Order: sequence, then C-alpha cells, then structure tokens
Amino acid sequence: MSQKLLEVENLKKYYPVTAGLLSRHVADVKAVDGVSFFIAEGETLGLVGESGCGKSSLGRALLRLEEPTSGQVFYRGNDITSFNRKQLKELRKEAQMIFQDPQSSLDPRMTIGDAIGEALLIHSVGTEKERLERVEELLKRVGLEPGHAARYPHELSGGQKQRAGIARALAVNPKLIVADEPVSALDVSVQAQILNLITDLQREFSLAYLFIAHDLAVIGQVSSRIAVMYLGQIVELATRDDLFRQPLHPYTQALLSAVFLPDPHQRRDRIPLPGEVPSPIDPPRGCRFHTRCPRAMSVCRQQTPLLKDIDGNHLVACYLYDGADTA
Repeated sequence: MSQKLLEVENLKKYYPVTAGLLSRHVADVKAVDGVSFFIAEGETLGLVGESGCGKSSLGRALLRLEEPTSGQVFYRGNDITSFNRKQLKELRKEAQMIFQDPQSSLDPRMTIGDAIGEALLIHSVGTEKERLERVEELLKRVGLEPGHAARYPHELSGGQKQRAGIARALAVNPKLIVADEPVSALDVSVQAQILNLITDLQREFSLAYLFIAHDLAVIGQVSSRIAVMYLGQIVELATRDDLFRQPLHPYTQALLSAVFLPDPHQRRDRIPLPGEVPSPIDPPRGCRFHTRCPRAMSVCRQQTPLLKDIDGNHLVACYLYDGADTA
C-alpha cells in the first residue's frame, strides 16, 4: 500500500434546523455522522450510496468548502480542520474538486479560459503568457481545442463543460481530487469518455481521487477500493474485487443486485429495499439500515454496529458477522 495521503477520523457534518420567529435551533440534519477512512497516494476510493446519504456533504467537508461540525481530516499528516485562511489557500494547490453539475459550477460571465486560469492567477503561478500557455495545454489534455478558451459555458455541451471543469481542477497540479458525481448528468456514451479521461489523468499525474457516485457500476470502473455509505455512515469498505465478489452488508448486496451484468445470459436476483431512506434529522436507533433490512435482528434495533475488519481489509458494520466466518 502506498503512503496515506488523506486520513479522516470520526468526521461529522450537521446542518442546523431552526424554527419560529427567533429562529431557534430545534434539530440537526446529520448529513455525515462519524465517518473514518483513508486515501493512499495515487489511488481511487469510490464512495457510493443512495441520493441523500451524505456523500456530497462529506466531499465538501473534506476540503473545507463547508466547515465540519467535528472530527479531523489529515492531509499529509496535517490536520486541515485547524488550518487558517493562508494555510487553506496553500491546501487548494494540493486538493481540488470536480463538481457534479458542470453548468452551475462554471461562472456564466467568465470564458472557459478565464475559469481555468483563475486558480493560476489567485496563486500567482507564472506570467500572463505562461498562464495562457498552461490553459491551452490543459484544454488539449482533456480533449478540447485551444479555441474553446474564448467560449462561454453556454456555448459548450455537457460533456465539454465537464472536461473544462476537470481542466480547471488540474490547473494547479493537485495531488488529490474529490470528484462529486462527475458523470451523473451526462449521457452514457459521454460518461465512458469522461471516465476514461479521469483514469488516464490519474496515471499521468499520479492523482488520488475520492470518486463519489450513486451507481456501483460506474464506481467499479475507476475505483481500487469502495466505501458504501448509508444515512451519513460508512457501512462497508473493501477492495473493488472483494466487494463485487462477496458483498457482506445487506445494503451493499441490494445495491449490487441492481448492477447489470455484461453477459445477457447471466442474471442477478434483485433485492428490493422496502420503504424510504429515513430522515437524517431523526435517524433510527441502532443500525440505521434496520428499518429496511430483510435480515434485521433485535440487536440491530438497539445498538449501533461498529465498522470492523472481517477478513483482512474488508470492513463491515453489521451484527451478522460478529464472530462469524464469512468464507
């Protein structure tokens, strides 16, 4: 295993809920509730789960685009949750984000060239001529033409806008990129192109990714390890091959049952999940998945299972495997 680039310890992100004329604090939306994991240099950790489970909030809290409620995030051994403004600015050179919606993440008043070159200008990288050359170089590398630098976002297709967003994230040579659903808004054919580009760029620039998606099939194409998230917590974390070969958590099994197999003669039995995801304002006591789990036991309704290593780097939070042999 390569050296750890990012370590997350018991990270929480709560959003306050207020009510009344005085806007009293009455509750919290527990978007991220005690998450721990690491990302090694040059690897891709996939983060998968249903919409609303807290994936995007986690990604934004990692880079302090939103302030974490509690917990620690270590980048190269330094706790970035305690960074001041100057230190955060330096961090932006190392860690960048690709946003889910390429349309809303690009300023409609700025040309594509200005959007990509903005980070270079903020960090005083090179002369004006060198910055223009860098922008052209990045456009070519992501499959666009230098002429696209003079265009505005509304003049580009969805795939072209996402390529521009990737170029912008690469501008200052980061080592970590949080990719928040980077292909969910794109057509299937364009998705494949962007996924191939993301993989090629990782090899070329030794990038580490946190790749967020709700589709396990997409996650499986780019990730070396996969974390499965449900209602603000990670319920399973394993290598891609282990997770696809032997999913342990009932929630992971249900997600995987919905993935289409490439061989039309093979079929998976779908595992339907009853009901809706509970509210993150008032999550269920015990295991948060027990209200939808077909294998829930009485202990699941009373106590919260811890994320434990079951079989040599295959972690799962489920009482089904307490002291059990999974082979």
